[in-house]
Amino acid sequence: MVSPTTMAAVRKSGAIPNAEFLLAAEGIRKEFPGVVALDDVSFHLKRGSVHALMGENGAGKSTLMKILAGIYQPDQGSVLMKGVEIQLQSPLDALENGIAMIHQELNLMSYMTVAENIWIRREPLNRFGLVDHKEMNRKTAALFNRLNIAIHPETKVGDLSVANRQMVEIAKAVSYESDVLIMDEPTSALTEREVEHLFRIIRDLREQGIGIVYITHKMNELFEIADEFSVFRDGKYIGTHASSDVTRDDIIRMMVGREITQMFPKEDVPLGDVILSVKNLTLDGVFRDVSFDVRAGEILGVAGLVGSGRSNVAETIFGVTPASSGSIEIDGKPVAIDSPTEAIRNRMAFLTEDRKDTGCLLILSVLENMQLAVLQDRYVDKGFVEQKSLNTACEEMCRKLRVKTPNLNERIENLSGGNQQKVLIGRWMLTNPRILILDEPTRGIDVGAKAEIHRLVTEMTRNGVAVIMISSEMPEVLGMSDRVMVMHEGRVTGFLDRSEATQIKVMDLASR
Repeated sequence: MVSPTTMAAVRKSGAIPNAEFLLAAEGIRKEFPGVVALDDVSFHLKRGSVHALMGENGAGKSTLMKILAGIYQPDQGSVLMKGVEIQLQSPLDALENGIAMIHQELNLMSYMTVAENIWIRREPLNRFGLVDHKEMNRKTAALFNRLNIAIHPETKVGDLSVANRQMVEIAKAVSYESDVLIMDEPTSALTEREVEHLFRIIRDLREQGIGIVYITHKMNELFEIADEFSVFRDGKYIGTHASSDVTRDDIIRMMVGREITQMFPKEDVPLGDVILSVKNLTLDGVFRDVSFDVRAGEILGVAGLVGSGRSNVAETIFGVTPASSGSIEIDGKPVAIDSPTEAIRNRMAFLTEDRKDTGCLLILSVLENMQLAVLQDRYVDKGFVEQKSLNTACEEMCRKLRVKTPNLNERIENLSGGNQQKVLIGRWMLTNPRILILDEPTRGIDVGAKAEIHRLVTEMTRNGVAVIMISSEMPEVLGMSDRVMVMHEGRVTGFLDRSEATQIKVMDLASR
């Protein structure tokens, strides 16, 4: 077995044994309390190829990647780099062995400049032993020029968009001259144009012989950028195929172990009276004169490009950011919603866009996360929580939603993204809402979990709930909505009925 320091020296010298695979993991097993995350899993990455990793949330993809990135250590098995077994005890070990990982949750420091983030702990020094900022900015500019990234090196990271932060993370990983680049859901916050730019960078890196591991839930990306893919299911390795040899349905069958006959199980539910009416809602500097109605049993899809103001409208309706002007009516009666507490009193529920930052309390258990929204509701009597009945309700909800967890006392941070999302949906279902606002309800989760969530939403509309669903995924908007409201730069540009809505019409309204 080769130490990281020795392996790094060997890499620099170029005297590395010729091996069939650039990176290999053999017989990997990893257990967490109550869960076998990986069970005798293997993975092989070729030089100069893009290898997509597919599987439902909880399949073990991220666990394996964290082992390859030195974040976790396996209980059994080995990792080989160019045929040489290596020990990865930390992320620094992985970097020294030529493995860099770009995480889905970006890890940049917002108060520092772009250049300072890229070269942290590797800053060029002048002859006095001080950081040479001029040289650091020059190296950053050269790196960005190579990757065709138009960001000034001295820009504060906190002033960048999410998409540009993603580009900085990619540049930082490339700056290590790594042989292997692991990308975890790199396009989750990117526009179509930004995705095209990212794919150009990936293709250039592939031409340079770099091996890229690409984790995604987006099938169209797999067929566009990946040379081959591997599928995991329930912590086990299922198989590896060339992308050109399979269809989308083949991959879904491998991932979920069953047929998914309806990804968008939309039903024609008889629509009732208008429950929510929004009139000329305005938040100064963000959006203006937004008006729409939602009826009982209706799903109003909200589409628009990044920056259109969709999420801001949802937050304002729910009282997170009170409106500058305009009005909200429920059942024809004006209501003043100036806080989420007031929104909940009016039987509103809001699934936020970012489950980790504004949804889950990661250090708390599944039970504690699920019961948060009802601690002032029917499970409280004379100031005391009726814990037994609340626990029973949460257990029943977890069964109904098919949440995969060892028990309700498991910390929610240990659950997969899809199961975290189900817990959050369960939280709001316990409030028995009449108005449900969903902001990117299936972002970053697998096809099986998506179908489950779509089924749950359909079931709620059957019970007369009015749903507002914001989504960046066009098939989801078109497949689940009764009507589509399209926004552009803070204003509503049009409405489309389900029968007339097409991707072309939506994109036309989204760019007006």
